[in-house]
Amino acid sequence: MRRVRRTRPRWPRTRRGQRQAFQVVVLVCVLGLLPATWLRLSTDDRVRTVADVPSAPVAVVFGAGLYTGRPTPYLAHRLDAAAELYRRGKVRAVLVTGDNSRREYDEPSAMRSYLVEHGVPDRRIVSDYAGFDTWDSCVRAQRIFGVRKAVLVSQGFHIRRALALCEAAGVDAYGVGVGEPNDATWQYGGLREIVAAGKAALDATFKPDPTFLGPREHGVTDVLALDR
Repeated sequence: MRRVRRTRPRWPRTRRGQRQAFQVVVLVCVLGLLPATWLRLSTDDRVRTVADVPSAPVAVVFGAGLYTGRPTPYLAHRLDAAAELYRRGKVRAVLVTGDNSRREYDEPSAMRSYLVEHGVPDRRIVSDYAGFDTWDSCVRAQRIFGVRKAVLVSQGFHIRRALALCEAAGVDAYGVGVGEPNDATWQYGGLREIVAAGKAALDATFKPDPTFLGPREHGVTDVLALDR
């Protein structure tokens, strides 16, 4: 049998070829970073802290994983911020949105239990069990739960994407970016957001239906009616 030799891509040897290759690399990098740049520029004025974020009827907390059935540290920190928003009177309801695509994996119920343990009344919490990604959570918040104005809660590396997508979905929002140590998880999240920004730009442009839409739910409306 004749052995097939693998050919490796080689850097051009001529000065003109090297210049063209360099220009292609630069163009690819610029195009790859455009969505992330759009997220930063379009949301900079709406990222706040728990202390200075404007009040809104609802806080929306995005899922961030479970470990042995309990919120991961990153998700727990998001929930801590939401509980603090409620204690300060900044929000009157908390919408927890996450993944419950499998019977044994239930982010929203774990998030609800954590909030109740930390002082948020159960009657003030609404669960969205089909928040499979950020776009789905934003669309369902607006179309299923009737959220028009909200405070979004997530880590700093994710909050800008959440803000841009919720705005595209019709939710007027400010965001609380929860701080974390600059560890490996944080660095991974930041790198992941560069890739996710591209999908976010497509979602905001084409506005696809979420994975699961379903009928209108009145949980948020019922919670807000408690104050009337």
